[in-house]
Amino acid sequence: MFKVRLYGDPVLRKIANPIDPTSVSSDFVTKMSETMYVEDGVGLAAPQIGISERVFLYDVGEKLNVVINPEILEKSTEEEIGEEGCLSFPEIFDKVPRSVSIRVRYFDQHGEEYVKKLEGYEARVFQHEFDHLNGKLFIDYLTVVRRRMLKSKLDEIKRKSAEILKAIKASSQN
Repeated sequence: MFKVRLYGDPVLRKIANPIDPTSVSSDFVTKMSETMYVEDGVGLAAPQIGISERVFLYDVGEKLNVVINPEILEKSTEEEIGEEGCLSFPEIFDKVPRSVSIRVRYFDQHGEEYVKKLEGYEARVFQHEFDHLNGKLFIDYLTVVRRRMLKSKLDEIKRKSAEILKAIKASSQN
């Protein structure tokens, strides 16, 4: 399992690098999916575990999807506001507008290419995880007033994030 990086970790704001899809090992996918399921998430992007690569996983109840080097080819102009949370923002949930449907292209870890139209909840989850690969976080969609209301919670998450980063740095030096 991996440790989920929290808001305040600089890796969450980086634009992730494209990779060779076949370089993603089954062990990596297993550890990443275990992390996602144990943390009770429906999606997890590589930057959230400290790896700045264009990979994310999601499972909206049908099966685990491994998404590598994704592109959003089209977005519907129709948007829907829905509640979202994020493993990098424990206990924070808020309403975020997303396109109702999207057309996407991506690869899996075997190098197989997919072009799909996603709708509803699956489209929302894909867009949320895709944003992670571009350094965009769901709180970026919130109004200034809403972010001010969450300031104390966000500051607390940043403090925890700094502690985690300190522990990671200390363990890597041993």
